[in-house]
Amino acid sequence: MKIIILGAGQVGSTVAYYLAQEESNEVTIVDVDGEVLRELQDRLDVRTVQGHASYPDILEAAGASDATMIVALTNSDETNMIACQVAYTLFHTPTKIARIRALEYIKSEKLFAQDALPVDVAVSPENLVTEYIERLIHYPGALQVLEFADGKVRLVGLRAHKDGMLIGEELKTLPEHIPNTDTRVAAIYRDGKSIAPDGDTVIRENDEVFYIAARKDIRVVMSEMRKLEAPVRRVIVAGGGNIGFNLAKTLERTNQVKLIERDRIRAKFISEHLDSAIVLHGDAADKELLLEENIDHVDVFCAVTNSEEANILSAMLAKRLGAKKVMALINRPAYADLVEADTIDIAISPQQITLSALLAHVRKGDVAKVHTLRRGAAEAMEAVAHGDSGSSKVVGRAVEDIPLPPGTQISAIVRGDDVIIAHHDTVVEADDHVILFTTDRTQISAVEKLFQVGVTFF
Repeated sequence: MKIIILGAGQVGSTVAYYLAQEESNEVTIVDVDGEVLRELQDRLDVRTVQGHASYPDILEAAGASDATMIVALTNSDETNMIACQVAYTLFHTPTKIARIRALEYIKSEKLFAQDALPVDVAVSPENLVTEYIERLIHYPGALQVLEFADGKVRLVGLRAHKDGMLIGEELKTLPEHIPNTDTRVAAIYRDGKSIAPDGDTVIRENDEVFYIAARKDIRVVMSEMRKLEAPVRRVIVAGGGNIGFNLAKTLERTNQVKLIERDRIRAKFISEHLDSAIVLHGDAADKELLLEENIDHVDVFCAVTNSEEANILSAMLAKRLGAKKVMALINRPAYADLVEADTIDIAISPQQITLSALLAHVRKGDVAKVHTLRRGAAEAMEAVAHGDSGSSKVVGRAVEDIPLPPGTQISAIVRGDDVIIAHHDTVVEADDHVILFTTDRTQISAVEKLFQVGVTFF
């Protein structure tokens, strides 16, 4: 697949790095900063073109005439939208994805259409991050909460605690602990290494466990892995940018929310547009301010400013002063790995969250949703099965008879409104939404081929 990425910022670089690792992709990156492009070319097997992303001659030089997809990820909404328009008008590029940050654009339903602005997929990293954090807050104790099949199925990652009922138990005893609930452990990470779970696998303290279940069963299964935490009531949001503002606006309906913003004008604006959340003008890394706001009674402190250093410092301070759980928005993976293993409970990566939203449009076959896990080390995918037993490698076959590549398993199947946790004798039917988990990204191409219908299917 020939993919052109416009913008070599943090999001664009992450997407390029991820896609360039797959042999089937030919990636070209466009940016105005030649030095950034040279650094990327030294690290990645990609082409680079220096210039303005929406200029016709620059897009032509990048290969837009025969590109499969353009992913516009510059810091300018307007540049991204115009680039998609130019790609459609001059080069007839099949798929056009644009990063759109401004809510004023996103909320206009008629704006993105072939007879208006030909943007096939508008991606808002800020909205995606807000939704991601909101799910984490509603499932206290979870490290990741990912949705499939319009929310019918959720994949949850958590750290097993010593007070969990399953600690020291084999996975095959799970039905005895929760006899009326069906679930499947998709992966276990121990000391940073992946363990392929089977019935004899024993869960140990501090294992990072990913399990999949119907939405209604998530908390029941979680209670077996660790003692359930009390629902989150008090939240402090550090940073009043787009993410902080949207998060406070969303959470104030169900939680007691305080937002800290250091810019007085921005703080005043936010206070006028929130209903019940309290807006404080100040520095989130100010010890006296946090103590005045009773940080030791706060359930979640979430640092989402534009500075990852400020996020790390304020979250570490909040944790030291008694906040029960702290989250921080961190762009650099090296920083995230360093702090998450020590003081900060959850490091949130905007790039990985945005990447997940893009991958569903990159994958071959009918892929409805993709999520990256453990900062891209693993991937969960929702693929739709088409065809029949003669044209498909999955339809009409039991899970045990499907030639799954190494490190890959089918975890669940959604059939209409029914959620079926996959077992060895579960048979896949046409139009099933199949949830797969793979710990080996080199096998993604093989997984895609499983869901591509053969030429005999009409």
